[in-house]
Parts: sequence; C-alpha cells; structure tokens
Amino acid sequence: MPTPRTGPGLTLTPRGLAAFGRLLPCAIGRGGLARAKREGDGATPRGRHRVTGCLYRPDRIARPAPWAVPIGLSDIWSDDPRDPGYNAPARAPSPHSHERLRRPDPLYDLVLVTDWNSAPAVPGRGSAIFLHRWRRRCAPTEGCIALAPEDLAWLAARAAPGTPLLVP
Repeated sequence: MPTPRTGPGLTLTPRGLAAFGRLLPCAIGRGGLARAKREGDGATPRGRHRVTGCLYRPDRIARPAPWAVPIGLSDIWSDDPRDPGYNAPARAPSPHSHERLRRPDPLYDLVLVTDWNSAPAVPGRGSAIFLHRWRRRCAPTEGCIALAPEDLAWLAARAAPGTPLLVP
C-alpha cells in the first residue's frame, strides 16, 4: 500500500480532480460552484478545504487506509442548522434532520470527509462536503465531489489527514 501524503494536494479543475499527478473524472453539486454556500443549495463550495477523515463500510470493502474509520450501524451526519451538533457526525436516533452514513446503496461505502464549515460550524452554511463514489459517471451530487469507485479507492490510499483540497 502506498504511503499516505499531503502534498501537493487535490485541485478541482474544469476537466476533473487533479490528485497526486493524475486527473480523475469527477462530478460536483447540481448547483455548480458557489462562494456563498448554504444548506440545501446543491452547490459545491469554492475555497481551500482539507481532508479530515476517511470513513468506510467494513461489511463491503477492506480498510482503504490505516487512518480510515468504520461506519457503524447508527452513524449519521447532522444537516439540521437547529441542531447544536450541526455538520458533524452523530449517532441515531436523533430528533434532528440528518443523513445516514450507512446507506443501502454503495454511495458512502468509502468517504473522504472535508473540513467544510467546521470548527465551529455556522448554522445554515452547508454541511457534509464529502468525496464519495458517484451514482453514475459524472452525475451531479447534492454538493459533494463524486468519483468513480476505483478512483476514490486510489485517492483514499494516497490522501492523509490534512491533504489540501482547492475548489477554485
């Protein structure tokens, strides 16, 4: 397995995601790119972000990187601006709106988490900007960056906490 590294990082380009010397086809949010991101707009936020986590479904894939964390049965991500734990992982049940991380489809079998709107999260500014697998080749997302499953696995094996992500 390759050694994880942080530089030169990841850059979104008009042709794909430039990563560690490769150009990976990818999809962005249905709302395009946005400087003023807000919850539910479907946009991918512009700016300098960092990869902060790696999550995976241990019942479906092998651990993709030494620092990857398994997704448990009750793992969720809060997307409710009224939740004190907004834009953070949590456990079900929750009275707040959230997204289940353990999905019946393979979309979140492997996820790279970014630091978008975190520490502290600003309510309503948008939550959960992940790098995950796409539904169909280059099909728009709800704001995340989506890649082919094999490209996402390749990327997860090379990225590390702190890997920069530039969305110009």
